[in-house]
Amino acid sequence: MTEDELLVVSKIGPEDPEKLLMPFIVANAALTMDIKTTVFLMASGVELALKGKAEQIEKLSEMPDLPKLLETFFSLGGEIKLCGPCCNHRHITTDQLIEGASIGGAAGLVDMITNRKVVSF
Repeated sequence: MTEDELLVVSKIGPEDPEKLLMPFIVANAALTMDIKTTVFLMASGVELALKGKAEQIEKLSEMPDLPKLLETFFSLGGEIKLCGPCCNHRHITTDQLIEGASIGGAAGLVDMITNRKVVSF
C-alpha cells in the first residue's frame, strides 16, 4: 500500500444533484494533489456512469456541473468502478458506460478498501 491512494465511495445518484457532486469534488482535489484516486459508485450512484447521464443532471447555480467534474477527473487520471450487483439490478452493461468506468465486484471493493484511505458519501 502506498500512502497516496484514495478510494471515494458514493451511493448518491441522480436523485440528489447537489450531493452527487461532492464525491467528484473531493476526488478531483485529491488528484490535483497527486493522490491516485478511484471513485466506487454503488446503488443509484452507478447511473452517473451511463453515457449521456451527466449531461441530464440539473445544473445548480454556483456549483460545478457533473460533465466538467468528470472531464477533469479523467484528465487527471481518475478511475470509476461500479458495483456489479447494483448494475445488474438496473440492467446496466459495460457497453452503456462512459469511457474510464468499469464494473467491479465485491472482492475488488474489499481489496481497494483494505489498501487505500477511504471516504464515503
